[in-house]
Amino acid sequence: MKKFRFGVGLFPTQSPKEMVELAKLAENLGFDNVWVGDSQMIWREAYVNFGAMGAATERVVFGNGVTNPITRNMAVTASAMLTLNELTGGRAVLGIGTGDSSLETLGLKPAKLAELEVKISQFRGLVSGEEIELESGFKSHITWATKGPGIPVYVAASGPKILKLSGKIADGTVILAGVDPFYLGAALDMIALGAEEAGRTLQWDVPTNQGGFEAVCWTPCSLNADGKAARNAVKAHVSRVLKRPLPFELTEEDKAVQKEIYAHYDYFEHMVAGTGHGSIVPDSMVEKFAIAGTPEEVREQVKRLMQTDRLGQIAIIPHTINPADRAQVIKTFAEEVIHKVL
Repeated sequence: MKKFRFGVGLFPTQSPKEMVELAKLAENLGFDNVWVGDSQMIWREAYVNFGAMGAATERVVFGNGVTNPITRNMAVTASAMLTLNELTGGRAVLGIGTGDSSLETLGLKPAKLAELEVKISQFRGLVSGEEIELESGFKSHITWATKGPGIPVYVAASGPKILKLSGKIADGTVILAGVDPFYLGAALDMIALGAEEAGRTLQWDVPTNQGGFEAVCWTPCSLNADGKAARNAVKAHVSRVLKRPLPFELTEEDKAVQKEIYAHYDYFEHMVAGTGHGSIVPDSMVEKFAIAGTPEEVREQVKRLMQTDRLGQIAIIPHTINPADRAQVIKTFAEEVIHKVL
């Protein structure tokens, strides 16, 4: 059985120098993956950060947290990820979805699922040294790419349709659908159903670089001696979870909260702790959609999550009112959770 893994999602809200220090800290503390956010109007450039982080680390695997096929042409993405893979000695995976804040802040619409599927196929061909045919009919290839297994592709998914697509075509799924066992189980079932319908058997216990499949629980996280302060810090991210279709039915009370979020969400304050759209979220929903509380509470939440069948990784997105305090969240999570549950 493969090792259970922990990742950390880092949105580039600070300078590249500070982001590098966070990546080094995560590696030194035992995290396995560093996922870097890609949203050009609200965060610093992802690939600049990737290069700086990759050169400063030795072990952690880097992935987009996540990119999209609209603002990022797949040929450019393929070249960028090949370069990162080369720089890091094979420590790169592609995280991709239909698009969210990177498109909303430009007034653009997300990619259709059929388009996403085509773009992922193009990416795979290009990074594997193949010639591909583009929508225009033009055939192209990356001259310096070599024949080989390529780079694992993780699809970011919340709703049932894209969860099923990830089971059909991806090497892994970055799941943003909550941490409640029923919610997470419903998402995993959809992934499995998509694979089954495609005639595919997912090897949940095999690493992706050996042909396996990894399910990643992507979750906002905050730890604080003051549990209420920690729960408040993740509410803006919880509100983001509720802005997408989910693979289960919400209660009528939660639907009312969801409706308010749709009416007030501001993508220029996307997942920013302390924003107005976050204040709509009650504490009762935080327990279903985030890991937050005192270190002891968080440790118990993680223990419960680790018992989820088919789950391979928990990727925390550290939240604090002041982004500069993220290092403390990462450090506390490693010392009080990772080092005590593995």
